[in-house]
Amino acid sequence: MQSRVVALEEGKDPAAAFKSSHARALPLRLVQFLVMFVVLGIGVSILSMHTIRFFGVQHVAPTAPSTIRPCFEEPNSLESRIRPPSNLLHAMNDTELLWLASSAPQINDYPFKRVPKIAFMFLTKGPLPMEPLWERFFKGHEGLYSIYVHSLPSYNANFSPSSVFHKRQIPSQVAEWGEMSMCDAERRLLANALLDISNEWFVLLSEACIPLYNLSIVYHYLSRSRYSFMGSFDEIGPYGRGRYDGRMAPLVNLTEWRKGSQWFEINRKLAVRIVGDTTYYPKFRDFCKPACYVDEHYFQTMLSIETPHLLANRTLTYVDWSRGGAHPATFGKADVTEEFFKKVAGSDTCLYNNQPTSLCFLFARKFAPSALEPLLELASKVFGF
Repeated sequence: MQSRVVALEEGKDPAAAFKSSHARALPLRLVQFLVMFVVLGIGVSILSMHTIRFFGVQHVAPTAPSTIRPCFEEPNSLESRIRPPSNLLHAMNDTELLWLASSAPQINDYPFKRVPKIAFMFLTKGPLPMEPLWERFFKGHEGLYSIYVHSLPSYNANFSPSSVFHKRQIPSQVAEWGEMSMCDAERRLLANALLDISNEWFVLLSEACIPLYNLSIVYHYLSRSRYSFMGSFDEIGPYGRGRYDGRMAPLVNLTEWRKGSQWFEINRKLAVRIVGDTTYYPKFRDFCKPACYVDEHYFQTMLSIETPHLLANRTLTYVDWSRGGAHPATFGKADVTEEFFKKVAGSDTCLYNNQPTSLCFLFARKFAPSALEPLLELASKVFGF
């Protein structure tokens, strides 16, 4: 009370005097708080160090496994290695392609469930006029077949996304009739089809070919056969032995020279032999040129020499040479009747697994685009699809 009076007497404000005394007391409290905070921090640090040493670093801050994956992963499973190519338009050249396709497993038993398929290989110039008929043939048999189309490089296929032919074109080059480029195209088809480990049989077809039976019968016929189907015979005369060039000896002698149809149906073992050949190819390239038509002699002679015991020595594709000329007959709309196909079915007898049979042809050619409409009308009754 006395101090307040003194202050009043001296003309001082008591509120200002209170603030001045409080300001002098505040720094001491702040210092006490900071000291306590530092001591607490040091204590926590010491405790953490002892915890890490006792339990191990890995138990202090466990982290979730990373979900980040590299953009490109090396295949690390058998499934990834045997999966067929998703895109047939690869960037390999023929040398690379044939080398890759000629690799074959030496163990016959597959370590995975394998459903053998038929590779249908279409060697064409451009469009496939018989596409609707083939669509019906393939329908309902997914997993039993694969399709490959080799056309002129300048041709742009326009199959609908729902078509079985959609995106089934392979990288191609020009193939000329009677030239080695034709055999190159056939080897290219085989090599691309061999990249799918499930393909077991390989059927060469043209845009003018049609199936004569449903796919179930075709699959059964090929899968039960002990032989591959390629015609290979010794023809005496100007169109057989007359095409032989003596410069092929001693690799190929006149008595070993063979002729046969271009169209074949072979198994995987022979397909690998054809794409992997580097011995016979140069001889036929250099010494079988028109009027020696190499597609009628190269594979036929080579396989007759190398693996005659694996050949049925006939083709499964029917053609009619009765009209004469350099090319077989072409069948149009007027030719397509039930009687015509009965004639085709009974036109020959042959051996199947060394037993006589009248079922000798599974395919036929050549059919003009005008034949499509009556073929579709007869398909269900005559062909069974």
